Amino acid sequence: MLSRLKSLSSNQFTVILALYYVCIFNIPFFQIVKQGVEKQADVNLIFIATIPLFLIFALSFIFSIFSFKYLAKPFFIVLTLMSSSVFFAALQYGVVFDYGMIENTFETNSAEAVTYLNWASMLNFVVTGVVPALLIYKVNIEFKPLVKELLYKLALMAAMLIGIGIIAIFYYQNYVSFGRNNDIIKRHIIPTYFIGSTAKYININYLQEPIEYKQLGLDAKNTTDKQNDKPNLVVLVVGETAREMNYEYYGYGKPTNTHTKGQGLLTFKDTHSCGTATAVSLPCMFSRMDRKHYESRQAKAQDSAIDVLNHAGIALDWLDNDSGCKGVCRNIDNILIGHDSDPDLCNGQYCYDQVLLNTLDDRLSHLSSKDSLIVLHIIGSHGPTYYLRYPDEHRFFTPDCQRSDIQNCTDEELVNTYDNTILYTDYIVSQVVKKLEAKNEEFDTAMLYISDHGESLGESGMYLHGAPYAFAPEEQTKVPFLGWFSAGFAKQNKLDLSCLAKEAEQGGYSHDNLFDSLLGLMNVSTEVYQQDKDIFSSCRQ
Repeated sequence: MLSRLKSLSSNQFTVILALYYVCIFNIPFFQIVKQGVEKQADVNLIFIATIPLFLIFALSFIFSIFSFKYLAKPFFIVLTLMSSSVFFAALQYGVVFDYGMIENTFETNSAEAVTYLNWASMLNFVVTGVVPALLIYKVNIEFKPLVKELLYKLALMAAMLIGIGIIAIFYYQNYVSFGRNNDIIKRHIIPTYFIGSTAKYININYLQEPIEYKQLGLDAKNTTDKQNDKPNLVVLVVGETAREMNYEYYGYGKPTNTHTKGQGLLTFKDTHSCGTATAVSLPCMFSRMDRKHYESRQAKAQDSAIDVLNHAGIALDWLDNDSGCKGVCRNIDNILIGHDSDPDLCNGQYCYDQVLLNTLDDRLSHLSSKDSLIVLHIIGSHGPTYYLRYPDEHRFFTPDCQRSDIQNCTDEELVNTYDNTILYTDYIVSQVVKKLEAKNEEFDTAMLYISDHGESLGESGMYLHGAPYAFAPEEQTKVPFLGWFSAGFAKQNKLDLSCLAKEAEQGGYSHDNLFDSLLGLMNVSTEVYQQDKDIFSSCRQ
């Protein structure tokens, strides 16, 4: 059948391809348009009917630029395969491929990428990507002599512009008004938006001249009272994909914090993340820049809070069971857990977070007499394979969703699976606290836990994370933030825990507080420290 495909002119090929992209790949776009229409009281149905025509005209015009001999087939085969994957993520999970998501995609490791493969995603890729790509490869595109081909192509492009112009003459104000009220719709147009985001990422990270690296806090000094015999030891647990609303501490109706309940943890309420994906949130939370002014390229070209602590002589370790530290730990001792490091806790593609506890034991047994900070970067609640984040003995909430195509699970199964990851993380945190308590004879100990971002579990048709921050729901931006402090740590560092409990209850925190709070907690004095952002400063006697 493929060998007997009818010959097409380059213009026919272009328009047919544009029709396919509009009718198939842009289904998520029209879903967003539908939502916008439903919110609007007075709807001009003729205007709405022009939207698919406008999109066909626009894509035909753009595709014409690339519909040249020797370029058309390889270009559109690759574009179609890429668009197929983007289409599935947008349709099934509500993912928007803006700059942040492209950055997160580029920095995803192979083990993490495999978790997104399931029968539904592969079937979609074959039906909407591979089959059309084969048709593009097999079709006979007839190209005219160069001059005639150019004139022929210019005529099509002119016709498309005329079509766009006619629509604009009658409905320009409708498009402007509808676009302003539904700004997110342009982010769902395939392939223009994800291609633009990808081009922006490549330009910023690979084509632009590197920014000169800037060191911060070179004046940093550790001001801990040297007369005290015991140094400080703080463990910072950086969570993954944990959202506040599923924590019992924040009023959730299920027992997701049973392991730490009796350990006296403080709950810092109303805490917001810097981003909605690890590639953004992780470097941002350790950056001197706040969320509103955060710029990834600039952040990579300057010291983080970890570097400033290093300048002050704090002993530092970064232990990672997730996708790496995104450059935050590049200047200190760090360990990325190998996925085959423990046959009981790893399967070659991932490890349960308990593997970090074993590594932490080793680090705690070799600590120096210096003040120390150890960061544990856990895999936590990373989806869509939530069921792979906890062992069977921690499978408390059932029935759960034992599959990666989570959109095909019931709401109960999906939430139960996610809640199991939260409960298992609570277990990990409780074990960290116990290990620190066992060190109280040698160190004054404390623990902080904060997640990098939240997660959508089907609310408003959205799954996973990575939504543009301006449009992201609270499920993706409100994160748990917990603290535990030994009596010795509070006494040595003049920290009034009753005062801190009241402050934590009032809430209003964000990742913007972490940089200065870490410096304050470790008693580091430096010109880059901002006391008003240190959540502990008001309760330090």
